[in-house]
Order: sequence, then C-alpha cells, then structure tokens
Amino acid sequence: MSFNYLMKNKLLNALRLSGPGVLYAAAAVGVSHIVQSTRAGAEFGLGLVWVVILANLLKYPFFKAGAQYSAVTGKSLLYGYKRLGTWALLLFVLITFMTMFVIQSAVTVVTSGLTNHIFSIPLSVQTTSVVLLAICSLILLIGNYGLLDNLVKVIVAALSLTTVLAVGFSFFGDIEKNAPPVSFNFNNSHHLYFLVALIGWMPAPLDVPVWQSVWTVAKRKKTKTTVNQTLMDFKVGYIGTAALAVFFLMLGAIIMYRSGQNFSPKAVPFAAQFIGLYSNALGSWAMPIVSIAAFLTMFSTTLTCLDAFSRVMQESMVQLFGHKFSKKDWYIFWLSTTLTGTIVLLFNHLGSMKELVDFATTVSFLFTPIFGILILKVMNSNALPPNWRYGKSDKLLGAGGIILSTILLGYYLSLTS
Repeated sequence: MSFNYLMKNKLLNALRLSGPGVLYAAAAVGVSHIVQSTRAGAEFGLGLVWVVILANLLKYPFFKAGAQYSAVTGKSLLYGYKRLGTWALLLFVLITFMTMFVIQSAVTVVTSGLTNHIFSIPLSVQTTSVVLLAICSLILLIGNYGLLDNLVKVIVAALSLTTVLAVGFSFFGDIEKNAPPVSFNFNNSHHLYFLVALIGWMPAPLDVPVWQSVWTVAKRKKTKTTVNQTLMDFKVGYIGTAALAVFFLMLGAIIMYRSGQNFSPKAVPFAAQFIGLYSNALGSWAMPIVSIAAFLTMFSTTLTCLDAFSRVMQESMVQLFGHKFSKKDWYIFWLSTTLTGTIVLLFNHLGSMKELVDFATTVSFLFTPIFGILILKVMNSNALPPNWRYGKSDKLLGAGGIILSTILLGYYLSLTS
C-alpha cells in the first residue's frame, strides 16, 4: 500500500469526520472577522491584536463546552441547561429570542452588501436580503444538515487561503500613509464602544457553543466519532478562526491604517472597500476569486445562523414542552419566526450597516457573563463523568473571561448612563 494512498485515505477520513467544527468556523468567520476585525486594523493598526488574541483565549472553555458536553453525553447543552433547572433553559430561550433577529439581520445585511456589489444587483439591501433569506430557507428545508455540512468545508477553505495570501503579499506593497497614527484609548468613549462591539463577537457570541453542541449531536447520529475526534474537529475550527481573525486585522492594518481612508458605514460601499483590500495586495486578477470567496463565506454565515436559531429554539421547545408537536413542526415554526422578525427589522430599523453590526455585537457582549456562568455550571455538573468535567485550567480561563467581561461591561455601562 503506497504512502500516497495512505495519505489520501487519511485526508478523506478527516474530511468525513469533520463537520461541527467547520460549521462553527462558518458561523464565526463572518461579521466578526470580515467587518469587525478588518475595521479594528484599519482604525487602530495592530493596536488591538492583543484584544483579539485574549478574547479567543478567554472564550476557549465556553466554546469547547459545546463539543465536549455533546460528545460525552450524546445530548446538547440545552439538555444541560434544563438539568440545572427549567429557569436556566428559559433564560437561554429568552436571551436568544431577544437577540436572534438583530444577529440574523446583521449577518444578512453584510451578505446583501457583498451580493449587490459583486453581482451589480440594482436592488435595495433589504430586497436582496429577503431573496437571500428565501434561498437559505429552501436549502435548509430541502438539504438540511448534510448539504450544509458539505457546502461550508469548501467555502471556509477558499477564503482562508486567499486571506493568508493577501496578508503575505501586502507586506511587499507600496502603500502611502498620509494620516497620523491613532492609538486606542480606554478613556475615549467611541474607542470603548468599538472595543465592546469587537469583543462581543470575537470569535462569536456565547450562544454559539449551544449551536456547536446541537450540530455535534446531529453529526454523531450520521457518523460515529469518538470524543477525542470530536474535540480535535472543534480545536482545528477554533484555532483556525482565531488565526484568521488576526490575519483580517493585519490586512486592514497594513493596507488601510493611516491611509486616510475609512470604511463606509453602508453595506455596498463597504463590500467594495473590503474586496479592494485583496486587489491592492494581490492584484486585479484576485478580485473574482476573493469576491466569490467573500460572498460564499458571508452566505454560509447567514445560512448557518438561520439554521442554528431554528434548531436551538426547536430543541428548546422539545425540552420544555415534550413532543406535543413534532421536531419538524417546531423547526419550521422557528425558521418562519426568524425570517419574519429579521425582515421586519431590516425594513423598519435599518439605518447603516455599521450601526446594525455594532448594535448586534454589543447586545451579545451584554449577555456574555450570563452565558459564561451557565456554561461553566453545566461543565462541572454530575451529568458528566468526573474525568470529563472541567479541570483547573479551563475553570481559570473561564472565570477570567467572566470577570474581565463583567468589569468591562460595568465600565461601559457607566459611560453610557
């Protein structure tokens, strides 16, 4: 048996077993990376790299919980919340319902901006959003998890490769620096508001571990994987998205920082500027590749968020009310509810893309300590065997994340009051 044959089999097997980690990456590498990380670099240079790295480090135990709890117990974190008490699950449902429409709107409007720019569509962002949401709904209702699983593997790989190449080539470009440097200042309220918005979705909001756990349960029903294989899939996705966040920040820092340009708050002009970063670094030949990769990445984020909200609310209803209605009925109900709420928000409250994104990410940040406490309680409950409960390192990282986010939240609220 040849070495090439063995390597090919190992690669194919790894791709087959991967899934929830890639879906997590598809959900994470969206607004937080394409919009917020790139803006961080464009506005403050490399000054906020430490924030991106620290946020990914401190949130690691919370995201790891989604994969670990489900792999060990065969159930999602929603089951873990219910075991803590019905109050915990109801709290999660309430927070999710309060945030789902604004989060879905934020990712959809960025996707719409890219769509209108790339394909020269003369429609409003709102109208394009409705079309995109309809297409996503059709994919989910027809293809469900299997199609979603296979589609995003190629999408995430494409944008990852082009982003790494763009950063590499941008080091050799001749880019004028006309504006004075801007340093981040904690006493500057505008800087602090952006910091909160950046951390809120870096690498993703803390309801995403529940999404990860639901996807893990769905994957394990189709493919028998061990706990270690599931955790490896998660780690590859998590480390990869953390690294990409730094690359996106670097891209904004190298090309736009001190150039005298600022990202537009409108979706379509922002899309043009974002794609321009790649053409400036790689040349005009890269524009078609980057355009399609960026569009598909945001489309996959829109798709995965729509699936996740419908799926977690479906599972929550089953946990709360039993099987009075079928899972399919609950899924369709919450898919329809998410679509309706998102469309109403887009047509009635859409000011600028920047404002919507910052609002969505800030709202997520406000609930970070609550989600963090719930997850740590679940991961140290007797539902898990002692050897799979969190050890000292995960507890310390998690506690550090909760404490720091609470302090920052208090400081933020003091400035806004």
